[in-house]
Amino acid sequence: MHLRRRLGPSSGRGVVASGAALLVLVVAGCSSTPTIDEADLSGADRAACESLVADLPDTLAGLERREVEPADALGAAWGDPAYVLTCGVPEPGDYEPTAECNVIEGVGWWVPDDQLADLSEDATPIALSLRPYVEVSVPANYRTEGIDRALAELAPALTEHLGEGLSCL
Repeated sequence: MHLRRRLGPSSGRGVVASGAALLVLVVAGCSSTPTIDEADLSGADRAACESLVADLPDTLAGLERREVEPADALGAAWGDPAYVLTCGVPEPGDYEPTAECNVIEGVGWWVPDDQLADLSEDATPIALSLRPYVEVSVPANYRTEGIDRALAELAPALTEHLGEGLSCL
């Protein structure tokens, strides 16, 4: 695994969830079904996301895959609290071509520097080295262990179904 900068505890840095493409709701201490927003995609991008979602693993970082809303969403969830993957998110407006990515198993995951401050917050890395872009919401519970494993486990399906995206340093 080629890793430039870890997203977990070894870097002492964290990521704050963007909340842009998905919501994981917690009501009265009980988790609800993760909701994934509909993406406005081209036919080719939609087909790539559909094939990716169909090929995602049944477990991620030891957690079982669970239902999402809507049932045909371009994404998946695992565990409770849930890792939530959303395919087809927009390019972040604050991405710079010289930005540093965390390269895990050949996939460049990008997080804005201003979100790398607090391990007690949720993380939302975006796989910008592949298109259509994929975002993974990572609950704070998994920031100290599990995040690098989860992103590594997603890499084979992402690289099989998605095309080349932006370059990461």
